[in-house]
Formats: sequence, structure tokens, C-alpha cells
Amino acid sequence: MDASSPLRVVRRSASYWRVTFDAPPINLVTYDTFAALGELVDRMDADEDVKVVVFDSANPEFFLAHFDLVPPKQPYTGPTWMDVAMRMARSRVLTIASVRGRARGVGNEFLLACDMRFASKEKAVFGQPEVGAGITPGGGATERLPRLVGRARALEIITSADDFDAETAERYGWINRALPDAELDAHVERVATRIASFDRKPLAKVKALINRSTLPSEDDLTAGQDTFRASLTWPEAQGRIRRLLELGMQQRGDVEYRLGEHVADG
Repeated sequence: MDASSPLRVVRRSASYWRVTFDAPPINLVTYDTFAALGELVDRMDADEDVKVVVFDSANPEFFLAHFDLVPPKQPYTGPTWMDVAMRMARSRVLTIASVRGRARGVGNEFLLACDMRFASKEKAVFGQPEVGAGITPGGGATERLPRLVGRARALEIITSADDFDAETAERYGWINRALPDAELDAHVERVATRIASFDRKPLAKVKALINRSTLPSEDDLTAGQDTFRASLTWPEAQGRIRRLLELGMQQRGDVEYRLGEHVADG
């Protein structure tokens, strides 16, 4: 990855990589993020030694904020989020998210595409705020969340557009475990290094077998993506998004800290 990339890759060993999101001020997910993740998955698939990749954030307040709702100045021609997320989920490499800060919208959908999720009790916040902004999720939440938390809780999470703490997320089955912040790093390190110590073949075979009954279909994911893209053109959605941007969304401040409250204000 070059210096301008929104993520940094550190090889802890040949079999264990650590990837850190670092896109100040709030780790907003942009098309550059999609391109960097696409390149990362290419590297993961091409490397014969790597077995596990851990994702974390350089910003303890924002893991991945959400998708950048300001249209890009130039047309984007790189990999789509759906392509990246499907490839990551189907990769033989195990992926683990170590979550501090806010993971909303496609930030949360990134977590759902990972194989495991561990989070700080004090600092992690999860949500799908799209409905509050007048649009629909398009990166896998409507397909992946019900498989983890069940239909009713997926509807609660998505239609309320609210923020959820890590302990609630753990109780719902959204994440593997919520841990005291002081214990998070050591726990994730232990899990990752333990997995990395095992043989590659059984790890890859087990993941492939579990994928058969747990991953959503490409058709379902495409339907969610297409609906999201259409919803961005709805006049009501454009009005809500414009208002939120005027209030300070996508900037470090109260709107982003308490987005679950602010999307319900108007």
C-alpha cells in the first residue's frame, strides 16, 4: 500500500497480517477505501502463507464511520464494495475485526463480511443509519444481519437507524464478544496467533464448508446494492442527506458522535 492509502498493512508474521484503517478525520468509507480493500484481497489470495488478517483502526473514536455521501468528482472504475465483500467472505484467509469506535452503515457491513468480530465494551458503537437518512442499506446488512441476529432484531437495527453498544451487539449475536477495552487487544492477538499456528488446509476447508450454509447469495446482495443506488436518487432522501450534511455529518463533531440521535431529528 502507498502512503496515501486509507489502510496500513503490517505483517506480524508470514501467516498473520494486521490491517489498520487510517483515513482522518473519521475513517469515512470512500471509493479509495474500496480500491484499497480490493488490492488487499488480491494480495491475500495471492499469498500462500497468510492464514489470518486482523482489521483495526488508528482512530479509537471511529472504526469506519459510514459511506461518503458526497458524490465523487471523477467516475469510479475500481472494484465495487459487493465484489470486495464477497471475495473477502469467500477467501480461504480468516478475517477478524477488532473494533473500537463507531462502525455504521457500510462500516458495519464491512464487519459483517469479516469472519469474526470482537469489540470494546466502552468504545465500540454499531449501527445502520441509512433509513434515518431516507435511503436503504446496500452493502449486505439486509442480507447478512438476519443470519446473525434473526429477522426481528435485524428489522429493529435497520428500521430504527439507531446506535447500539457492544454489549447489546454481543447479546444479539451481531459480534462474537464484547470485552473490556483493556482486554481487547490481548484477546484478539491470542485468537489470531492461535489460528495462524494451525495448518492452512483445514482452516480453509472448514471456512468453505461453513460458508455453504451461512453466506447470502449473489442475487440477494445485488438486489440490496441496486435498491441502495436507487434510493440515493429519491428526492426525499436527497433532502434528508443535504440537511444532515449541513448539520455537520461527515465531519468530526456531535452529529457523527451521536448520529443515531441526529437522523431521527428531522
